[in-house]
Amino acid sequence: MSKAIVKSLRPTAYLMIFLAIVGVYLFLFTDSNFTWQGFVAMMLFYGLIFFFGSYAASLQKRNDTTGVLLAGRSIPLFVAVFTMSATWVGGGYINGTAEYTASADYGLVWVQAPWGYAMSLIIGGLFFARKMRRFGFKTMLDPLAQRFGKKMAAVLFLPALSGEIFWTAAILTALGTTFGTILGLETQPAIIISALIAIAYTALGGLWAVALTDIVQMVLLLGGLVIVVPIALQNVGGLDTAWSIYKAQKGAAASMLPNQEALGDYYWVWWDYALLLMLGGIPWQVYFQRVLSSKDENTAVRLSVIAGFVCLIAAIPAVLIGIVGSVADWEALGVPEPENAASILPHVIRYLTNPIIATVGLGAVASAVMSSVDSSILSASSMASWNVYRPLVKPKISSENLAKVIKRCIWIIGIAATLLALKIESVYQLWFLCSDFVYCLLFPALVCALFDKKANVWGALAGFIVAFVLRFGGGEPTLGLDVWIKYPWTIGEEVLFPFRTLAMVSGLGTIIVVSRLTQKIKPAKRLVRGS
Repeated sequence: MSKAIVKSLRPTAYLMIFLAIVGVYLFLFTDSNFTWQGFVAMMLFYGLIFFFGSYAASLQKRNDTTGVLLAGRSIPLFVAVFTMSATWVGGGYINGTAEYTASADYGLVWVQAPWGYAMSLIIGGLFFARKMRRFGFKTMLDPLAQRFGKKMAAVLFLPALSGEIFWTAAILTALGTTFGTILGLETQPAIIISALIAIAYTALGGLWAVALTDIVQMVLLLGGLVIVVPIALQNVGGLDTAWSIYKAQKGAAASMLPNQEALGDYYWVWWDYALLLMLGGIPWQVYFQRVLSSKDENTAVRLSVIAGFVCLIAAIPAVLIGIVGSVADWEALGVPEPENAASILPHVIRYLTNPIIATVGLGAVASAVMSSVDSSILSASSMASWNVYRPLVKPKISSENLAKVIKRCIWIIGIAATLLALKIESVYQLWFLCSDFVYCLLFPALVCALFDKKANVWGALAGFIVAFVLRFGGGEPTLGLDVWIKYPWTIGEEVLFPFRTLAMVSGLGTIIVVSRLTQKIKPAKRLVRGS
């Protein structure tokens, strides 16, 4: 047995002991009515994931900034596709897709995120990946810092950070809901335990740990859902019967394509969200971290396009589970109805399969969550340390010391996202909000930084302010913000006008115009190739 394996077994054993103690405590001192079989399965799953993460950390050849952030730019195509796909196909992706498919208020026509994010990967690969990899940037904010300066990059870091934290919180919430339904475990302990394990192995091994555990997690996810779906469909008469009932229930909403009959007054809202997902899914460090860790430009392009198609395929089981949850006659089956649409996926897994299959399904969802949590935490920490702490606080810090700062940031940001997850109710709404911020505020700046040679800091600042005002003038119910700009097509406090796209396009146009008007005062800076 190699030294790396022995070294990895020790912390894994400590983790298993910790989980066993937690289980005994929950059994003796709380009202949690969880099943021991499921809890033991959860322990084994987390032990396996943590072992791979710890093992990856021991194999890491470089412990400097490039090693932690980008795995030494040596990730091959096979591993890169797995880690990219696993990152996007998270708990919010699986739970949220099933939620909106089954929801009485929405239906399949509103299940936009799976194909929207898949398209964002393909568009990103075709238009952004090659140039980002060619210049050898370390993070998504590097071209922004070069073009607009380090202070403006720090400002643009804020929507990027909020997006990553909201994303992490949403998928942790999805996991908590799943554990609560299937195991009878309280939501808060499930969220805290899962988050701590993901944070720990991410801090240990950086991107290599994340990438290698993503392979295991993606295999478990796809395998688990493939096993669950056929058994669940049997309880509602098979796929043909379920689809016929679903179409009768939803009518025109049982379609992936937008139509006036299903959407009514919300037709342009649908398109607003569609563009938000396709373009707002691009300016993410969690995406560009994989692109920039690729061995070369061609690998960066290929992994993006292939991962886009994998994400589309991975959404199919979640859609089918949503259909099952919508058409199931819970009373006739002798099981309780789901509390709400958000709990459809874990409810179907628990009550329409046997205990063994339910445990496999739990592992699948937990895999999806862990694969996204670790990636998102690492991405936010990468930007915080490389693009904010290093240039603004300690410019002369060594690469090795900066790697230590990154690991501290992983803990800080991971804990912040966990605290937010404990307060969330809707997975899908927060999932949308993640891309909302980066679409309106970050996407215009990234496009101009990469493709507009005359873009300057004054244009970037003006564009940010214009987009910010127009976006938040439309309010945000998820954050409790009221509408204060009187947009047309408004029903009560709900704005039907596509103001998010208006904010993005206005911000983009403002950067282009203001940059040219201020060119003599503040000449544009050139992008410089890195290592």
